[in-house]
Amino acid sequence: MAVMPADRLRIAVAQLNPVVGDIAGNLAMAHAARADAAGRDADLLVLTELFLSGYPPEDLVLRPAFLDACESAIAALAAATADGGPAVLIGVPWRGSDGGVFNAVLLLDGGAIHSVRFKVELPNYGVFDEKRVFRAGPLPDPVVFRGVRIGVPICEDLWGSDVTAHLATLGAELLIVPNGSPYWRDKHGERLRIATTAAVAAAAPVIYANMLGGQDELVFDGGSFALDARGAVMWRLPQFEPGMALADCAHAGGRWTIAPGDTAPDLRGPEPDWRASVLGLRDYVAKNRFPGVVLGLSGGIDSAVVAALAVDALGADRVHCVMLPYRFTSEQSVNDAAACAALLGVRLDVVPIEAPVKGFETALAPLFEGRARDTTEENLQARSRGVVLMALSNKSGSLLLTTGNKSEISVGYATLYGDMNGGFNPIKDLFKTEVYRLAAWRNGTSAQGLLGPAGRVIPQAIIDRPPTAELRENQRDQDSLPPYDILDAILAELVERERSVPEIIRLGFDAATVRRVEHLVAISEYKRRQAAPGVKITARNFGRDRRYPITNRYRDG
Repeated sequence: MAVMPADRLRIAVAQLNPVVGDIAGNLAMAHAARADAAGRDADLLVLTELFLSGYPPEDLVLRPAFLDACESAIAALAAATADGGPAVLIGVPWRGSDGGVFNAVLLLDGGAIHSVRFKVELPNYGVFDEKRVFRAGPLPDPVVFRGVRIGVPICEDLWGSDVTAHLATLGAELLIVPNGSPYWRDKHGERLRIATTAAVAAAAPVIYANMLGGQDELVFDGGSFALDARGAVMWRLPQFEPGMALADCAHAGGRWTIAPGDTAPDLRGPEPDWRASVLGLRDYVAKNRFPGVVLGLSGGIDSAVVAALAVDALGADRVHCVMLPYRFTSEQSVNDAAACAALLGVRLDVVPIEAPVKGFETALAPLFEGRARDTTEENLQARSRGVVLMALSNKSGSLLLTTGNKSEISVGYATLYGDMNGGFNPIKDLFKTEVYRLAAWRNGTSAQGLLGPAGRVIPQAIIDRPPTAELRENQRDQDSLPPYDILDAILAELVERERSVPEIIRLGFDAATVRRVEHLVAISEYKRRQAAPGVKITARNFGRDRRYPITNRYRDG
């Protein structure tokens, strides 16, 4: 006897924060989400791309034991659906019949694996290298659930037209899209545009479920949403927060509709960058089980912003700041660091570095005899600070945060094994001018959803003061670099847009300055290769996005 298709479906979309490699923990999270969905009378729970393994699992997928553990967990979750509660749509690495490994989504229902679908479009650009570990699947048929034909394009499958066109041709009535779509600036609007195009082309509603959480450099910002067949937003979950939403779907007049619900605001300006940095830092600390963080608080803008991010992410009691003065450290720097620590409510210790610097200079004096003082001695100051901070990190178990911005990292204005010491950098992908903008935004926010205090957390004196490394008398950053507004504009063209030197000069920049900046970027690759990981904010960061050779004689222009 034929089963009559349902005319109503309640679909629960879970925007959660799995941990890569924690199969048991992610399975427990899936069980808890299913219980939550059952309490809301849902027919189907939707979890995100590769939820069970965490995303991206990278070369873990090449380990047979890892795949065995995923399969065992799926068997347990499938068995749980024999209770008559919600079915589960979940992402997992999955071996095909020929042993090939696929980025898969499985529908679990009635105590068994009901359907398996494989990702077709494997991204292999920017931060993605899925072709390294996965095999592309065939064009998928719709999944038939309760008699309803549901298309399940997986993340990148929605961004091309082939998969959605194929599903539409085969009569897909709804599209459910499990995603592991990482944050970068303006990405949320791009997702909406792509999903709207797919909804209109398929004449079907789209339920877009996106993962949440930090994973090394990447931050997944959630922001899951549902669209009607015309592409109108029916509801949207907040970015950077876990949650569950219900898509109440009804069939009438030959088409499916989704009932409207709460629509979270679209975050704009500096706020999403700040919240991405907070979430990335919080999860890096939590998922790697550090008790807290330690950082050098110099009285400058970069370390002040990193301290504020750390407090917003972890709370003041888990942030330890250290001022490391030397003979060139001004009284203003000492006072500004103290004022910043007081505003944030963090512990601040002062560890003078005169003795360790003198010790290094004494030990090296016979080898340096007859040579003039230069940046070598300046770097001994930075490296003495790095040694002290790493010792504190080792002793306490806390993660050392490094505080270099993208401008400095681009041109090598940083000291290896000195101020580059550390395990994570929340502002690695932010130019200096963007750090200032974030500071101004944070000083004016109510801090809703953040663990730090509302309002001013960075003294205005720090924002107003010209930046300086204070490694010699009366030093200013602009003694060595172009003004940051000019430097950052050139770097945006050179690094993020990959424009040539002649193209950038034609934009109106001074030719000698552009050539100098290009040279500094090129010769600093060896430093960047040794830098700590940090939160990806822009469309092109240093790390997974930009992979230049260290040994490289090509020079542009």
